[in-house]
Formats: sequence, C-alpha cells, structure tokens
Amino acid sequence: MTDAPVLAVRGLSTQFRIGGAWRAATRNVAFDLFENQTLALVGESGCGKSITCQAILGLLPHGVARVEGSIRYRGRELVGLAEPEMEGIRGSEIAMIFQEPMTALNPVMPVGEQIAEAILVHRKCARAEAKAEAIAFMDRVRIPAAAQRYRDYPHQFSGGMRQRIVIAMAMACKPKVLLADEPTTALDVTIQAQILAELRDLCANFRMSMVFITHSLGVVAAIADAVAVMYAGEIVEMAPVEELFAAPKHPYTQALFRAIPRVDENAEGLQPIPGQVPPITAFGEGCRFAPRCPARMPRCTGPTPRLAGAPGSGHAVACYLHHSETLDAEAAR
Repeated sequence: MTDAPVLAVRGLSTQFRIGGAWRAATRNVAFDLFENQTLALVGESGCGKSITCQAILGLLPHGVARVEGSIRYRGRELVGLAEPEMEGIRGSEIAMIFQEPMTALNPVMPVGEQIAEAILVHRKCARAEAKAEAIAFMDRVRIPAAAQRYRDYPHQFSGGMRQRIVIAMAMACKPKVLLADEPTTALDVTIQAQILAELRDLCANFRMSMVFITHSLGVVAAIADAVAVMYAGEIVEMAPVEELFAAPKHPYTQALFRAIPRVDENAEGLQPIPGQVPPITAFGEGCRFAPRCPARMPRCTGPTPRLAGAPGSGHAVACYLHHSETLDAEAAR
C-alpha cells in the first residue's frame, strides 16, 4: 500500500427530503482506502452502508437527496463534480457490484453485450475488441463455456452465475476502486466462498482497492484488511480486522459478535440485540445506540461521542466508555 489513500472520505453526510424536511441518513462518515486494501463496512440493515457507497459514486437522486463533506479520489474532489465528469469516473475508475444481480442486469439484453457495453463506453474501442474483452472477463470469473454463453440472457443463469456476470461487468474496465454491496448475501455458503476467492484474486491481480458491504462478520474475516462498523448512519468503530476480532470495543460491535452462531455452542447461547435500528426520522443527538446499549451512561444522551483512538493506534471507537476524558474522570473518583 502507498502512503496516500486512493479514496479519502471526510465528514460525509447524506440527507434525504422527507415530509418537507431534510433528514440525515449518514453523518460525519470518514475513512481512508489505500491501494490493494479491502475495507469492510459492517452493520445491520438501515445503518447507511449502501447509501455511503451510492454517495461516493454520485448515484443518489438529485432534488430528494444531497451530499455534504468531501470524497476525494486520487486527490480529486468528487462532491459537486459535474455529471459529465462523474460519468468518466463511474464504471471506469470506480465501479460497483450491486446487491441483487437480477435488478442490476437488463433482462432483455444478452449478458455478454452488457459487459461489452461498459468497455465500449469507457474505452472507445472496436466492437469486436469489446466482445473479446467481455468473453475474457466471463472466463476470468469462471463462467463455463464463456464464448458460447456470451449471447445468453440473465434468466438462463443460476444465482451464482448471475453474480459472477455482475462482477465481470464491474471489472470490465479494470477500475481502481470497487464498491461491493453485499455481493454474496443471497448465495449458499459454497458459492459464497467461491465468489470471495474470485474477488480476492481480482483485487490482487489488478492491485484494486475495495469497499465491501456485508452483514456477516464471517465474510469480513475472510476478505477484509480493515473494518468500519456503522450504526444509524455513523461509523462507531474502525480497526484492522485482526485487532477488531481480538478486542472489539464499542458495545454495538460486541453485541454483533455475541449474536454470531457458533458450531461449538448451543443455539440457546445466542444473544440477539434488543430493539432495532431507528428510522432516519427518529435520529437524535448523542449516541444513537444508547437506547439499545446495556452499558449506557447519562452522558451518552448528550453531545455525540467522536470517533477517537489512542495516539499511534489504528483502532478508533466512538464511545464514552473508551474516551480518555471519561477514563481519567473515573480514575480520579
């Protein structure tokens, strides 16, 4: 990895107009993504993971959504970038694998042509060259008899094969950053393992960086270098993957680990997280996890805790239990 991040996000807030008022779906999201690094975004549904990636690609609808903060790709600011310029980056420099392949693929267009279309748009090459590249990528993601299946339609493929087609589409222009929105959620564990292995190989071969959205901490362990845990539109903990798994600090992260089924324990030992993620119309000040947190303190409903870590540490947490000022005050009692 190089010292400078490929993608630097700072103070990212996304808002949607609901009932005549602007409501924040994400607030003050910040992270760095380095070359050949995979950052996992983890959290329950409704925590803002997909919205964050859509904001990076400029896919949020104008008029009903607005984006504030900074998204810098290789030093170039993307927030406020004109759409023609953004079109030159979207798909070519930064690509996205969407969650459900049947909605990402055009049902009345052969899959090979859908892959070739991205190449034609961004590379301005001959159609025969684009077709050859598309078949090569179909073969790379292990579509059997790729040349023969170039003219097949999405409904003629299994779920796992459709997911591979979506990956080939995203990879067709060899982007530097890949945003993968739960690409393995609907697949069985065997196909899931194959897709994860293929994504790891593609990232290594092209020195590509990836933001990987998932609900599964097992998937995180298999593919990520670093983890950002999101709750109710905010990053509440961030750390290298080994450090997070060894010592999760935020009560929400700890609760996620307690809810993981284990083969060496009875199902009765699972501890579900009480309550649910609040809707964006109910987001308030203070720690948004406080209503569900067993370790909440009176100050948790005050100013929002900032994401902070010990000097020189790569582990940051937004929780008053771990902020130095809280620890110092308790030690002085």
